[in-house]
Amino acid sequence: MMKYVYQFSEGNKEMRNTLGGKGANLAEMTSLGLPVPQGFTVSTEACTRYYDDGRKISEDIEKEIMENIEKMEKVTGMKFGDVENPLLVSVRSGARASMPGMMDTILNLGLNEEVVETLAKKSGNPRWAWDCYRRFIQMYSDVVMEVGKKYFEQLIDEMKEKKGVTQDVELTADDLKELANQFKAEYKSKIGDDFPTDPKEQLMGAIKAVFRSWDNPRANVYRRDNDIPYSWGTAVNVQMMAFGNMGDTSGTGVAFTRNPATGEKKLFGEFLMNAQGEDVVAGVRTPQPIDQLKEVMPEVYDQFVEICHKLENHYRDMQDMEFTIQDKKLYMLQTRNGKRTAAAALKIACDLVDEGMISDKEAVAMIDPRNLDSLLHPQFDAAAIKKAEPIGKALAASPGAACGKVVFTAEDAKEWASRGDKVILVRLETSPEDIEGMKAAQGILTVRGGMTSHAAVVARGMGTCCVSGCSAINMDEDNKKFELAGKTFHEGDVISIDGSTGNIYDGAIPTVDASIGGEFGRIMDWADKYRTLQVRTNADTPDDAKRARALGAEGIGLCRTEHMFFESDRIAAIREMICSDTVEQREKALAKLEPMQQGDFEALYEAMEGDGVNIRFLDPPLHEFVPTEEKDIEQLAKTQGKTVDEIKAIIAGLHEFNPMMGHRGCRLAVTYPEIAAMQTRAVIKAAINVSKKHPDWNIVPEIMIPLVGEVKELAFVKKTVVETADAEIKAAGSNLKYKVGTMIEIPRAALTADEIAKEAEFFSFGTNDLTQMTFGFSRDDAGKFLDSYYDNKIYENDPFAKIDQVGVGKLVKMACDLGKQTRPDIKLGICGEHGGDPSTVEFCHNVGLTYVSCSPFRVPIARLAAAQAKIKADK
Repeated sequence: MMKYVYQFSEGNKEMRNTLGGKGANLAEMTSLGLPVPQGFTVSTEACTRYYDDGRKISEDIEKEIMENIEKMEKVTGMKFGDVENPLLVSVRSGARASMPGMMDTILNLGLNEEVVETLAKKSGNPRWAWDCYRRFIQMYSDVVMEVGKKYFEQLIDEMKEKKGVTQDVELTADDLKELANQFKAEYKSKIGDDFPTDPKEQLMGAIKAVFRSWDNPRANVYRRDNDIPYSWGTAVNVQMMAFGNMGDTSGTGVAFTRNPATGEKKLFGEFLMNAQGEDVVAGVRTPQPIDQLKEVMPEVYDQFVEICHKLENHYRDMQDMEFTIQDKKLYMLQTRNGKRTAAAALKIACDLVDEGMISDKEAVAMIDPRNLDSLLHPQFDAAAIKKAEPIGKALAASPGAACGKVVFTAEDAKEWASRGDKVILVRLETSPEDIEGMKAAQGILTVRGGMTSHAAVVARGMGTCCVSGCSAINMDEDNKKFELAGKTFHEGDVISIDGSTGNIYDGAIPTVDASIGGEFGRIMDWADKYRTLQVRTNADTPDDAKRARALGAEGIGLCRTEHMFFESDRIAAIREMICSDTVEQREKALAKLEPMQQGDFEALYEAMEGDGVNIRFLDPPLHEFVPTEEKDIEQLAKTQGKTVDEIKAIIAGLHEFNPMMGHRGCRLAVTYPEIAAMQTRAVIKAAINVSKKHPDWNIVPEIMIPLVGEVKELAFVKKTVVETADAEIKAAGSNLKYKVGTMIEIPRAALTADEIAKEAEFFSFGTNDLTQMTFGFSRDDAGKFLDSYYDNKIYENDPFAKIDQVGVGKLVKMACDLGKQTRPDIKLGICGEHGGDPSTVEFCHNVGLTYVSCSPFRVPIARLAAAQAKIKADK
């Protein structure tokens, strides 16, 4: 028979999956002989079964819980539900991954009016007894029965006003007794029944409520953000109460063995006398710094410091602890590896190595790669953001913080920025034409689009703050205004956006620049020592490439050549090519672009200092390059010697019902081979020129043909590339080597990868499009329904942010295996936005990819994640 409930004395820290983090650590502290109020843990398996059984606790689990209550009674010498010697308990959640503040807690469970009266008399402290009872009624009503806290807070405020006091602790026993009765009346008015008096009924209700809180909205969002599977469930810890609210000789607090903001090796925390746990975090009273406990209760302080040292040395990491003092006796209620800022995480890891507590390999493994983002981008001033209230929230598409004046067009962003204004570009959605305005803006806010929309992808590449998909905005682009949270914002109004949280704020919030300490370099060096997966960058400009190189990129895994065509001096030539009637006219227009492309490629080769540069040939449909404004159409007609109507007819002819699956990618080169020929000449000439300047660099251009689904397509385009490249190399008298490969972004390409590998010398997985085509929904429109999918547990994550290993991942692995069968030395990479996601990097390591490629600012994340993947695999 399966065991669902464990006494603290039966567990240890290795049983995290079964007991949850809190339960495992309570068991471990018990085994270390620390002063832990005894109790038991209802396992995560019981939570899973609760959901499997239709949100019910089965009779066998309920029986096991009550048997463990009896064991607690023997340990404590008290009796659950007894009037004379009652055992009161706390009921707390405890998932295997720490989720601070996401789930629920109930204290003082087991009280009813009869027990309170007895406790009040026997203890000689009626104020404490009634304070416990009113707290229990409030917490049980809120957590178990889901009556809002606000109703009870209003009653407390009315009582304090009536009594002329400002603090809860100034209320007398009679005041608290009156409040308890008011609370019970409020409960009955909201629920329709009397407040429960049977402790067993209270206990089972509380355990159900903690299980239920695993599925509350804030827990679901937290899990999505932190890659915690829904299937894990939460454990429940039932523990004998220790009372910090018994008077001036009692108290409660929270402390860290090191400063979680800076990493400084110094005890950091707060405590409150005559209080229970929620008082410290609720902000009702101002706590005292932990150092002051030395003056208030020196013996307890010394004991606590000794325990802190013992726990940090035992866990070999910074600890976050909760404690209660009951009448001068210290009790430890929790310990866990403490949450910390990215800067603190790096400092603590390096210090622990220097102190001889952990190895450099363990230091690499203990840092969450996702937290590195915050080190590399501006952030809001901590004090200012704490006071600010967001007016909206959307997708945190590109990290960092930005504030500026609202502008609605790329042209305005560029113009306003040129005169010194800081601007936020607000758009329904961005397009490639907006690139200059996006560069000029401090931040980008869009109404539409997901995590891999144009705005999100380009912003991440540039390191620009972006919040995308804010459907709550009512946009009026024509009149340059939008509405959000009941307020109309006009051009020039100031807003602030946080690309790390997705929050949007009215007005200016000051920002502080990112600062990277020496610990960053040490951790990155250790990571590079252990990883085997290479890390490249997605870069289209020399600036992006240099930035990525400085952050450790080992080449370019994706250069999107179309991004080079949107500059004002180039767009005219590409439009001329589109409007040409003959091959000769197209070649004449392309000849204007060739030296520009060549110059771009030379700069990229220089930035990468001989490391690989993977250049994707023209990919988007041609309609993205044509003008939409009447004045631009008129100018193009004049340049081309055509009428405005003729130009409009050409533009209309480029319209596609489904552009993402239309005339784009390799299909352009099949229709217009001269485009591929021009780009090949630019790639090869650039490589030859830079090789002459740097003969010690081994430059091997990688030419990537996009959107291939059939080997004959690739063979057709490759023929043009090879003939053109070989002719250029021969004419230059060079021995330059180059590779031709393809982007695997169509399911059919993955399924036929053994055939495609006959022509392709490398595969680069474009997982943005591969995900889109495999799932069959648009990455720009998925935001409209993904929330419903999360709510109904259909998906746990956005598949465009974290690779779907079950479906898309299976295609990637299949393509890798098939490709290697045909060409054992084939180079395998990934260049979709997934390349900077830690869980995806681990997947890429496990399936045997050569490299991952990601936006410049995610390069350190990928380097650290690649090292962790290798360390984990070696275990």
